[in-house]
Order: sequence, then C-alpha cells, then structure tokens
Amino acid sequence: MPEFTWRPANEVSAEDLDAVFDSAEARRCRCQARKVPGWIYRDTTQEERDAALLEQAGCGTGGPTSGLLGFVDGEPAGWVAVEPRERYPRIWARRRTWMRMDPDLEGVWSVTCFVVRKDFRRQGLMYELAAAALEHARRSHARLVEAYPIDPEPGTTVVWDEASVGLLQVFLEAGFEEHASPTLRRRVVRYVLT
Repeated sequence: MPEFTWRPANEVSAEDLDAVFDSAEARRCRCQARKVPGWIYRDTTQEERDAALLEQAGCGTGGPTSGLLGFVDGEPAGWVAVEPRERYPRIWARRRTWMRMDPDLEGVWSVTCFVVRKDFRRQGLMYELAAAALEHARRSHARLVEAYPIDPEPGTTVVWDEASVGLLQVFLEAGFEEHASPTLRRRVVRYVLT
C-alpha cells in the first residue's frame, strides 16, 4: 500500500511544487483564483501567477506558506491550499457574499484548492489532503477551518477543474459539517477546532 505523507510548502523545493502543478489546468491558474482581487485571467499574466504561487508557497524559506504538498511514496503528488481566510481577497469580493459568512469571526482558515497530479488521481489523495489541511490548521492554532466544495448530483461527471475546490463527501468524511448551501452545487462546510 502506498505511503502518504505531507509537508508545508515552505519546507519543500520549488521543483516539488512544479511537479504537482504540471497539468495544463493547474499550470494556468497556479492556485490564484481566490488570491486575485479582480478576474484572474483579465487582471494577471501567467508570469505573475507563477511568481505569486512561488512567493505564497514560500518553498524552502521556512516562512509563512499558503498550502501543503502531499507525497506518495516520497514523490510529490498533490497540493491543498489552506491558510487564514483573510489572505483570500476574492472571498471578500462583493459578488461572493456566501463565502464571507461571519466576517468578524476570528481564527478562520480556508481550504480553497486541491491539485492532484494526473498519475495519482482516483486514488483517494484528496481525502488525505483534506485531513492534512485540518492537521496543519490545528498546528497553526486556527480556531475554525472552512471550505467551499461542490456537491455534484449522483451519476454526474465531475471534471477535474470543477473538483479543484473539493468535493463535499471528502470534507464530510474528514469531519467537517455542512454550514450552508448557497447554490445548487456549492456548499460551505466548517470544522471547529477550538
């Protein structure tokens, strides 16, 4: 059975991060959709998104980081973005009111993005990454962890780009509870740590 481990991105190399972000869909966004105050593809260039991910991940710096890298048998296999909610300008955008519930609540961390390398998909890695995100937030003294997954109807096909926000079932199995159902397919889930 493969061994899953994880490390904060500030403890891994930029090469490990790039290995995870090698697919076309992940390469284009570079986990910046919730980071850019405006529209990501209108208001940023690919070079700016590349640089922003490296800076936010803090690879090899030991400083603050915006996410975790998951490894399968020592090989970089996946990414989950998890950090304090206030570091995501798009969550506070006027049109996304359902993503900023309880704006005065302190100590809220958000899980906003998953990337799993193609060779490691459909092996349950998203479940491992969700559990790792919770543990990382706990170690970082978060009070509550929030996520915004989709809940596809049974039998529908979910494309990887759509699933990048996570699937409701993944979070429920990690112990999150459904907090709100703002749209037909989107949910807000929370896990109270303290």
